[in-house]
Amino acid sequence: MAEFFQMGGYAIYVWSSYGLALVVLGGLLGFSLAGLRRKERLLRMLEESLPRRRRRTDRQDAGGGDTP
Repeated sequence: MAEFFQMGGYAIYVWSSYGLALVVLGGLLGFSLAGLRRKERLLRMLEESLPRRRRRTDRQDAGGGDTP
């Protein structure tokens, strides 16, 4: 098992590469999630600033209800 972790003398390069990749991927995930939350807050704020729309009733959907 120790031979596996030593990687034939190249362990310092291999494990540091894995560590750096993990840090970069973690940073990308963090920035992506922060951007998503920021956009969701902006969307919620914009939706709240719009005037409320009335919901259609079944009669309005069918074209007024007076015509056959």
